[in-house]
Amino acid sequence: MMHKVGMAEAKVAGAGDSLRTLGLGSCVGVALYDPIVKIGGLLHVMLPASGGKTELPAKYVDTGLPYVIHLMKDAGAQTRHIIAKLAGGAQMFALTTGSDIVRVGPRNVEAVSQWLQEAGIPIVATDVGGSIGRTVELFTETGAFSIRTAQFGERFL
Repeated sequence: MMHKVGMAEAKVAGAGDSLRTLGLGSCVGVALYDPIVKIGGLLHVMLPASGGKTELPAKYVDTGLPYVIHLMKDAGAQTRHIIAKLAGGAQMFALTTGSDIVRVGPRNVEAVSQWLQEAGIPIVATDVGGSIGRTVELFTETGAFSIRTAQFGERFL
């Protein structure tokens, strides 16, 4: 069964299911996978830091990643087996200023990468940056991560 993951959401699925999220622009789709028990998690994160906000934990990198890992552990995954694949983090608008505030996509990718590194979760594949939107799907049976774009079709990580 395919489970849809909305913006600022995280879901977990077991072997034989898939997790899909649409419309990743500056948002980052973080696919987490435990290949031993074939449990996957998908997070559609919008912003790097929560600033202490506790509602919608999946909206932010600093609260969304611990949240989805907690869901995966509840389903039987072990943190030491989890690997990560990332997509999104595009710069959707032309920059007219040097301000970091408009660099949401790159800041999201940096925050996800740093959090995962500190947690000891390896990033094994990425399709990030650029200026294109993406739709992604994680297949829990194999850990394959599909990235679809209007310009380049589908590819797997």
